[in-house]
Amino acid sequence: MAKTANDLLQGTLDLLVLRALRDEARHGWGIQQRINQFSQDTLSVNQGSLYPALIRLEKKGYIRSDWGTSDNGRRAKYYQLTPSGKRQMETETEIWRQFSAAINSILETI
Repeated sequence: MAKTANDLLQGTLDLLVLRALRDEARHGWGIQQRINQFSQDTLSVNQGSLYPALIRLEKKGYIRSDWGTSDNGRRAKYYQLTPSGKRQMETETEIWRQFSAAINSILETI
């Protein structure tokens, strides 16, 4: 099923979260920091958006969570990409590349 532009924009956060978890499990704050790092501080994800996305991704089976201890000794929930999540990240990345190429093409020709 083809995605609409609205679906793509709403799914951007999900893609960023999946990408932030590609290499290792992270807790919420770590995910936020990784997205900031990827975007060179251009994007900032607030907790009010991040945690609903984490719940949504976990319900879909794209991530799983386990409790652990953070670097500062506090109990934290760590999120990890599942095999299904990795496939979804790859699919969504390709869709995003096609979408952004189309937008760039329009911006360069109009």
